[in-house]
Amino acid sequence: MINKLWDNGTARLTLIIVGAFVVCALAFAAALFLPMGKISFPDVAALGGVATSTEVTPDLPPPPPPIPAHIETPASVRAVYMSSWAAGNAKFRKHLFDIIDNTEINAVVFDIKDYTGRISYKVDDPELAATGAVENRIPDIKDFIASLHEKNVYVIGRLSVFQDSFLVKDHPEWAVKTKSGEVWKDYKGVKWLDAGAKPVWNYIAAISRDAYSQGFDELNFDYIRFPSDGNMKDIAYEWSAGMTREETMRSFFEYIGQQFATSSVVISADLFGLTTSARDDLGIGQVLEDALANFDYVAPMVYPSHFGAGYNGFAKPAQFPYEVIEKSMSSAVKKAEIATTSPSKLRPWLQAFDLGATYTPDMIRAQIQATYDVGLDSWMLWNAASVYDKEALKPDKDDPIVRKVKETPPVVPPVASTTLGI
Repeated sequence: MINKLWDNGTARLTLIIVGAFVVCALAFAAALFLPMGKISFPDVAALGGVATSTEVTPDLPPPPPPIPAHIETPASVRAVYMSSWAAGNAKFRKHLFDIIDNTEINAVVFDIKDYTGRISYKVDDPELAATGAVENRIPDIKDFIASLHEKNVYVIGRLSVFQDSFLVKDHPEWAVKTKSGEVWKDYKGVKWLDAGAKPVWNYIAAISRDAYSQGFDELNFDYIRFPSDGNMKDIAYEWSAGMTREETMRSFFEYIGQQFATSSVVISADLFGLTTSARDDLGIGQVLEDALANFDYVAPMVYPSHFGAGYNGFAKPAQFPYEVIEKSMSSAVKKAEIATTSPSKLRPWLQAFDLGATYTPDMIRAQIQATYDVGLDSWMLWNAASVYDKEALKPDKDDPIVRKVKETPPVVPPVASTTLGI
């Protein structure tokens, strides 16, 4: 009896010991082959097989688009203006390339944004695109600029700043107002933005940055002033209240200058022709010396037809193109020298349209000669119709400097970053 009990107890004990051993063995195997709850597999690829993985690589943001090449500002800029509609038209482009290929012209100015407020091409900036301001007048903007660069042509983009009927429609709170609080219009029905509205400044800077990314070599700011024609007795400026017009415009000039001070972007300003001789801000906030201090280049619009009767003793200044340009730009040079600014920053807009007189090639050439005679070597021709008479321009074969420039590959300055250093 005792032996049976012993035998049974021994058997049970043996079973318990064996069971405990099996449990320990399984635990050891689990610890070895299932660390952290995962099965560890050998590196199949290292063994010559094909590795597979169930891990999902997170989507990475696309790289920023490359910044197009830009060319340096020519020592002597000789430009013509084209509207945005003309720049997107095959017939006008043919006319432009004919001028570029056969005359001294080495630069072109066309609109980024004109007085309507519409941006002339599809922008890359999604916030700008969301404004609805784009009217795709130049659908191949980057390719068009690249084709000009291939010919070593310097490309200047013009922005009409405070004339902008489109933006006023969406943001009437930024507009020049009547004294009763309605949106003010000039005699042409164009609506204006208040020059003191800081949101407008930011908007212009955003358009400028995007324009540079499209390939424009220089940004040219026009209508950087207060209105001058309209019912001036019924006009109010909510944003610039408490500041003089000169102070407001000087602040805007400084803002634009600071936005691009650390970048390779070249900026220029268009001013009234009378700023070359005026002793005040002409009632529109423009002072030549203020612009010279904040822009790389300043372009007084010294169209003889825009000077009033009696200027320099002329009953009809438009009939005296050489004399008007010589007088006005001599004064501008003196102002620049007194302000200890290089006169080489001056680059006048010259008249290439009929107003006050029929402007013959000789009259256009007379303005160019007057520019040279006061010691300046750059100029731009304006014709809103975007058509120019080659007879007013020297053939490039007659100017070895122009010919050499056109035959030399473009010089592309380095760009610090895709953010333009801003």
